[in-house]
Amino acid sequence: MGTLPFDLEIEDIAALADIINEKDLGEIRLEDDDIGAKIVIKGKKLPPPPPPMMQPAFGAAPAPAQAPVTPAKAENKADAAPEGETVKAPIVGTYYSSPAPDKPPFVQVGQKVKRGDVIMIIESMKIMNEIPSPVDGVVKKLLVKNGDAVEYDQPVMIIG
Repeated sequence: MGTLPFDLEIEDIAALADIINEKDLGEIRLEDDDIGAKIVIKGKKLPPPPPPMMQPAFGAAPAPAQAPVTPAKAENKADAAPEGETVKAPIVGTYYSSPAPDKPPFVQVGQKVKRGDVIMIIESMKIMNEIPSPVDGVVKKLLVKNGDAVEYDQPVMIIG
């Protein structure tokens, strides 16, 4: 494996990522114009700002009131969620469900897995990181699709 034009270790990159997030920066760019190398470390994506509140036109009727959510409705939604361990992305990157496009997925809903079994790959900085299952159980739900970008700590699947 070649060396980076910057004298950085993974710990250095992680420290820079922490600074970006602590200071709410969009990104840090490191460039070496002599050899044309560039590293860009991006911060967390911030949610879009809420839309501006629209005031009704003078003389317009007010918007109808929304029905409040009752506790019974909220409980039904909670009951519908699968129980189990929520497996979250340990790093930012691209989620892959299989080792190669022509290979079967590591796991499918209903499949039993053991702690330590590879359940996904997350590609980050051109490195394919095999992610092991943190628990024994059955895959209850997949929360992302193959090729989706995932954020650090984003729920990816539920194993119960």
